[in-house]
Amino acid sequence: MFSKTFKAVATAALVASSAIAAQAADYTIRATANSNENDEDYDGLVVFKNFVESASNGAIEVELFIGTQLCSKGAECLQGVADGTIDVYISTSGGASGIFPYVQVLDLPYLMANDRIAETVLAGDFTRKMREMALADSGDSIRLMTIGNTGGWRNFANTKRRVASPSDMEGLKIRTVVADLPQELVRALGASPTPIPWPELFTSFQTGVVEGSKNGITDIMGMKFPDAGLQYVTLDGHAYMGALWWMNNQKFLGMPEDMRRVVVDGFSALQQATFASPKRKSIKAYEDFVAGGGDLYVPTPAEKAAFKEAAAPVYDWFKGNVKGGEEIFDALTAAVADAEADIEAGMASDLN
Repeated sequence: MFSKTFKAVATAALVASSAIAAQAADYTIRATANSNENDEDYDGLVVFKNFVESASNGAIEVELFIGTQLCSKGAECLQGVADGTIDVYISTSGGASGIFPYVQVLDLPYLMANDRIAETVLAGDFTRKMREMALADSGDSIRLMTIGNTGGWRNFANTKRRVASPSDMEGLKIRTVVADLPQELVRALGASPTPIPWPELFTSFQTGVVEGSKNGITDIMGMKFPDAGLQYVTLDGHAYMGALWWMNNQKFLGMPEDMRRVVVDGFSALQQATFASPKRKSIKAYEDFVAGGGDLYVPTPAEKAAFKEAAAPVYDWFKGNVKGGEEIFDALTAAVADAEADIEAGMASDLN
């Protein structure tokens, strides 16, 4: 009886799904991510596609292009969004910083202490402020829809020793991207920033060209960096790995309000999926790292405070050298303070 009922329900669901798919969509959204199907970005897009197509009853079709089918680099992809050849694109802060330099505020160290704070901040008015700035700077062509996560938190990792304090960073050659902010951070902590292209990093660890990096654990294990000698990870969580989801503004505004509501809700679902995905994937990555002989160190609150104090000059550098830096820094720190107060008030109630 159960089997027949289950089959009937499943068949009905498939028929309904096929009917929606067969219906000619009124709107098509072309979305791309320069990643692969094991990535949080892909998880988010699958959730977005399913939600939007279902909630619009087939009026919106979402086409996914994973990898470099439509574009390969941040500036090129964002230009595609501005031109309308790409409707939705996900970038890291580094990938968008050439056009919107202030998005690097997400890379500033030790401003958001944990997932609860980061998720509260990114789901609120801070993201709307960044959207407003990006629209103004792109001539109302590129709209920031939401900020999710791609890879968890950046932590310092190295081939030489356990890092428990800023003094332990002294002299280490730390891989960075070719950007000013991460290099300023590494210098502030007493280490030597060494720009190395991502594909060359494994060999660079083996040969000693660099001795450390600032990455999430899933990237470290996915690239097999422990096999190249990367055996020390310090969970300082200095930066939340934000994922910026952009959309062509004209495409969005060209939809009627009910369809725009569906798209906005879809990006909310996408955001929640990308918040959750790295948490789940990092569990096994940490287990595998330790099982392979890796040294995983969690700084004490006092040690983490020492890292934050040592990195403080980077804040002034950002506000003084990045266009829009002070405005977005103030917006982020105010949002963090509000989130911390709300969470603490809730915690006080939950504990009693």
